[in-house]
This record gives sequence, structure tokens and C-alpha cells, in this order.
Amino acid sequence: MASVAADRARPSVAVGHWAEYLIEAALLGLFMVSACGFAVLLDHPGSPAYRAIPDPFVRRLLIGLAMGGTAISLIYSPWGRRSGAHFNPAATLAFLRLGRIAPRDAAWYVGAQFAGGLGGVLLAAALLGAPLAHEKVRYAVTRPGPSGLASAWLAELAIAFVLMSVVLRVSSHPRYGRLTGLCVGALVAAYITLEAPLSGMSMNPARTFASAMAAGDWTALWIYFTAPPLGMLAAAELHVRLGGRLFCAKLDHDPTKRCIHCEYRQAGSRH
Repeated sequence: MASVAADRARPSVAVGHWAEYLIEAALLGLFMVSACGFAVLLDHPGSPAYRAIPDPFVRRLLIGLAMGGTAISLIYSPWGRRSGAHFNPAATLAFLRLGRIAPRDAAWYVGAQFAGGLGGVLLAAALLGAPLAHEKVRYAVTRPGPSGLASAWLAELAIAFVLMSVVLRVSSHPRYGRLTGLCVGALVAAYITLEAPLSGMSMNPARTFASAMAAGDWTALWIYFTAPPLGMLAAAELHVRLGGRLFCAKLDHDPTKRCIHCEYRQAGSRH
């Protein structure tokens, strides 16, 4: 009887959480608009920036800085602080493994991320027009590099593992937790600059799906649907086995914002 009463006292997850789901869609949508815009600016042969910067490494560095800055801005935005700023199904699955998001909320987050990513690319296409479809830009698709499929898969696995490991380590630290978003942005910038030639630097199944759908280019989609989730889940598993703790599924926990994740944890989930 006591357990029944406790269950009734628990908050009903996924009831009234639509704002968080819509925010997750919007965050990845905005990220994709930014990715498409900077891809046109720095990779389209007709762009003045492309002609002014002939070195592809320097252009990747600039795109990396731009996208790292975009990620940081979204994570620390009022919206990012409300939903937790996952905007990546692989990250949401890792938090689900750690018991920091309700299964139903996780399912809605993932669906919202896929829908939002595609919506962002379609919006970018409407705003940017033909340059976004150019073969040098191709809706910012992610494809394996010349090193091959195996290298691309291993690279995606590694960068996802490292990023989630850093997120879990930093976000659970009482002093440095607020720096989590900065760490994520720095890693995104470094990955685009250094790792992109191997896999195109996705680390996000919804991000790859969005560009692939718009471009009609499904090259090696399985890499981006398997390696990032496995990498982040492996980081979560290692975190648990090493006795690590995680207080919340938000990358930046703002106590002034509603938190559906802490609500779920307090309702009885375990680490």
C-alpha cells in the first residue's frame, strides 16, 4: 500500500513538458541554420570568404569556431537552460541510461530533435536558396572522408565518447559545473577543425539525418546512427562503473528555470 501511495504522489512525467520538447526541436533547428549558413559562407566557391581564404584548414577552423560558439550560445540561452540543451539523440540516450530523464521524455526529446534538425535545414534552404544545394556545400551533409568507412566509424565513436565523458565529469563537479557548455563548445570547434576530414564530424544522428534528407544523400548513414550513440552510452556506462555521479541531465542547471529532469530524479529514479 505504501508503494502505491508513493507512486500516486510522484509527478506525472511528460505531462506539461511540451515546452521542453519544442525547445529541443528549436535548438537543433537553430544549430542547423547556423551550420548551413557558415557552410555556404566558407565552402561555396562563389563566396567572397571562400575566395579570400583558400586554405581548407583555415576555413574549417573558422567554421569550427563559429559552430562551437553557436553551441555555447544555445546551451547558455534561456531555452537551453530550460530543456537542458541536449539537441542530440545520442546525448539524450546517455542521460536515459544514467536515469536522469524519464523514458517518455527521452522518446519525445529524440523525436523533437529529428524534426527540429530537418526543419532547420529546410528553413536554411528557403533562406539561402541554390548556394546551399551546391555540390561543395550539399546542405552541410556529413560523409566519410578518404580514409574510409572504418576510420569514419571509429572517429565518430571516439569523439562522442570523449565529449560525453567530459560533459559527465565537468557537469557533476560542484565548482566547475557551469563550465560544461564552454567545454562542449571548445570540443565542437576542435572536432570540426581536426576530425571533420575523417567523418565530416557529426556526433549527432539527428544532425546527419537532417542534412541527408534535404540533400537526398544517404551515404554511410549507418555510421552516424550507430557510432555516436554507442560512444556516448559507453561514456555513461564507464561513468557509472567508476562511481561517478550526475545531478541533472541539463548541461547548465539554472535554478531559476523549471527542470523536468530533477523532477524525474526526485520521483524515484536511481543513478
